[in-house]
Amino acid sequence: MQLFNGTLASLLVSVSIEIIEFDSVAAATRTGPRSGEFRGMSTNRLEAFSDSVIAVAITLLVLNISVPKPDGHLARDLGEQWPVYAAYATSFITIGIIWINHHVMIGRLRRADHSILMLNLLLLLCIGVLPFGTSLLATYLRRGQGENLAAAIYSGSFLLMAIAFSALNHHILFPKAHMLRSELSSEDRRRILTRSVSGLVPYVVATALAAVSPYATLAICAALAGFYALPVASGADRSA
Repeated sequence: MQLFNGTLASLLVSVSIEIIEFDSVAAATRTGPRSGEFRGMSTNRLEAFSDSVIAVAITLLVLNISVPKPDGHLARDLGEQWPVYAAYATSFITIGIIWINHHVMIGRLRRADHSILMLNLLLLLCIGVLPFGTSLLATYLRRGQGENLAAAIYSGSFLLMAIAFSALNHHILFPKAHMLRSELSSEDRRRILTRSVSGLVPYVVATALAAVSPYATLAICAALAGFYALPVASGADRSA
């Protein structure tokens, strides 16, 4: 645990330095607005802050994995922790994919205004609770009670994150299309948004199925993570 705390502290220091450096560059190059007038923020600063939040969230997932007590049977004890491994892998891959697609999405922008910053904060808020949902599911799947509610919260947190991501993506592609680095046709923007919202329905289904089978909920979330990890679904192409 001391080693992990040291690693996490180093991570926080490094991302803080990165944000300060981006802030310094932005301040040095700003030709900018009059005092009290906000005309936008560098996307470098937005990405640096977002990367730090996502990095902390994805790192906290590992806290759910514990070493079995040495007085038991190691192989059996490790096997009994399979819900922890499954929930960890699903959440890690999902957050990693969101990080990739967030980079692509923000990379389309020349700058970010107040509305984009607020929607981005909402997305980060949803990402920040994923370690809690992951720990909840892993804990209650092993206890055999309360697992249905835990699974609903777990899948529901993914659903909220997907909604927040789609809302930000829509806002960038349509109301704020004039802030894009390069012009995209309406057809391209609709195609990108359609790919963005395609995961909403499966997450709704997974959340509803939690009342019947928490294992089905976990399986759907894992399948979605695997699907979006594929190049064809990742959205990291030229027009994405």
